[in-house]
Amino acid sequence: MSETETTRTTTCVIAGGGPAGAMLGLMLARAGVDVTLLEKHADFLRDFRGDTIHPSTLQVLDELGLAEAFHRLPHHKAYTFTAMTDRGEVRLADLRKLPGKYRYIAFVPQWEFLNMITAEARKYPNFHLLMNAPVTDLVRRDGAIRGVRYRGEDGQEHEIRAELTVAADGRGSDVRRAAGLEPKEFGAPMDVVWFRLPREAGDPDDPFLRLSAGYIMVAINRTTYWQLAYVIPKGGFGKLRARGAGELRRTVKGLLPFLDGRVSGLRDFDEVGVLQVAVNRLSRWHLPGLLFIGDAAHAMSPIFGVGINLAVHDAVAAANIVGPALLRGEAPEELLARVRRRRWAPTMITQAVQRVVQRLVIGRALKGRRAPAPPDVSRLPVISGLARRFIGLGVLPEHVRLPLSKTGSQHVDR
Repeated sequence: MSETETTRTTTCVIAGGGPAGAMLGLMLARAGVDVTLLEKHADFLRDFRGDTIHPSTLQVLDELGLAEAFHRLPHHKAYTFTAMTDRGEVRLADLRKLPGKYRYIAFVPQWEFLNMITAEARKYPNFHLLMNAPVTDLVRRDGAIRGVRYRGEDGQEHEIRAELTVAADGRGSDVRRAAGLEPKEFGAPMDVVWFRLPREAGDPDDPFLRLSAGYIMVAINRTTYWQLAYVIPKGGFGKLRARGAGELRRTVKGLLPFLDGRVSGLRDFDEVGVLQVAVNRLSRWHLPGLLFIGDAAHAMSPIFGVGINLAVHDAVAAANIVGPALLRGEAPEELLARVRRRRWAPTMITQAVQRVVQRLVIGRALKGRRAPAPPDVSRLPVISGLARRFIGLGVLPEHVRLPLSKTGSQHVDR
């Protein structure tokens, strides 16, 4: 990467250091592409983000030689998923019968995952990571996007010129806004309130869904604590907060009686996070010199926890398809279009399934109606197999095709 005081030049600049951006940066760097990754925050330490690493993504890490490093991170393996209804317990998915090496979902704090990916990428001299670097605008030249402008740690505006700019900066994408693109919104009936409570010996082991008329909660085992997702009607956080933390404590106690002695730890709303759920996607994921992937291209509902995995597999597909051209210093628009075509079906199908669940289960439950009980898939082999593959592997799992180059294999100590 060449540079002056305010201008840098690279082959590919990626805006957004989330799962999609970090994975793409690593794959391009190990192949020998000069790549610069911009992250607008000072670190990756943000709570209540997508922390579910599914078998398909574990396989990608294996193909990159990172499986052992990943499994050294603090994590919890989940093999089955159940729904607890007012009428009893129902098995939703059993991943132990999946094909392949990995038959579980690993719950890992996202900052640990991102630190691991970027630490591996920084071993390559052609990878450059800039923190505290929010994108402010796009660089346009000859009818194409040729890089970004960003605000540096010095508070000044800088410019990075690149053959390809990739927007991987999430559902509130600054790059998308600068490009003047708007995603199509499909709507969602709910938002999600996240919080933690201590976990004790004798508690359930695997994550589960608690479903009741008017109430939905998801409980995720994080080894020493429960990460709890309380699903509320869209835009309902203000009303929930007005009723006070005591009302939230009573709701948790009523839905999950085994937490009775621990809800006192939920003292006020400063201890919760709120996810404003959106389901949307761009109809066009590219412009000349610009590609959108991950949540910047398609925001996913938290249903099934697959958002992080779709983002990672977008990145793998982009690297496989565009990487060889970037090694020649090119990024033809027809290749960018191929990325969109490759990832369109898994995005559309996954969102369609999420929207059905939102309408038939979540929407009905939040309105106080008795939602249809999920089927016990253990008694339905065909549905069981489909559910297992959909949750564990997704619609179109990607594999690493872009090889490690001789140039990219020259690790450096940093």
